[in-house]
Amino acid sequence: MERIKQALERARAEREAMGVGDAAPAPAPRDNAPRAEPAGRAPPAVGVKVAYTKTRTLTIDPERLRQQRIVIGEEQDPIVDAYKVLRTQTLQRMRTNGWNALAVTSPNEDAGKTVTAINLAISLAREVNQTVLLADLDLRRPSVVRYFTDEEVLGVSDYLLEERELAEILINPGIERLVILPGHGSFTHSSEMLSTPRMVSLVEELKTRYPDRILLFDMPPLFAGDDVIAFSPYLDAVMLVVEDGKTAKDDLRRAWELLGRERMIGVVVNKAEGASSAYGHPYS
Repeated sequence: MERIKQALERARAEREAMGVGDAAPAPAPRDNAPRAEPAGRAPPAVGVKVAYTKTRTLTIDPERLRQQRIVIGEEQDPIVDAYKVLRTQTLQRMRTNGWNALAVTSPNEDAGKTVTAINLAISLAREVNQTVLLADLDLRRPSVVRYFTDEEVLGVSDYLLEERELAEILINPGIERLVILPGHGSFTHSSEMLSTPRMVSLVEELKTRYPDRILLFDMPPLFAGDDVIAFSPYLDAVMLVVEDGKTAKDDLRRAWELLGRERMIGVVVNKAEGASSAYGHPYS
């Protein structure tokens, strides 16, 4: 708790030095000037395999992923096909609008937003010309990396509190063209941490360094706090995951109003009855 207080106080001092008081700093302007590569690697050429040198690579267990409802993308399964359709629709809308930063959230808990974000990231990375970075910004309950390993890894909390370098934190989960920025420790003051200058600088660097790379942010549920709204200035689009038969129409309408029609890229209906697969879990 003391480290978090110190980080918040340091962030507040930085904002005051920038002349913006307690307001979140404006996003850094985009330009074409060369920047240092935060991930420690260059973007892949079209159709060329990626060799990770500084980014740590995990050895993944396909059976573990299957049990966690994560699809690698090589199986013959209706769920794989469904995510391919979602991938194509997402890419078309992102590219048409010149977007590269997409948040995945849900109105309430347990709708399956994290599983959806991971499976979409994997499916996007299977596109031979597309690199993907999946960032776990559910700072109160980070969980993305736990789908891949039980090993302790560094994450966003270490970047913000310990000022660790990004190259120390990013991992490749054994899937080509996909890099994960884990969450690690949890924050009580999560929305404040998302607005710190160090966090904003990181996001803008990720967005502008390689604009062709898709950034997926696994965000907390929309109604669990103000994190998504606080972070929205740095997002291009938002994907909403709802649970079939559980998400109320009023919640969906309220989410739509909060996020804004112009930023909503679409809605994924999860856990739909009748849409079963070899994984033993219903999806749609």
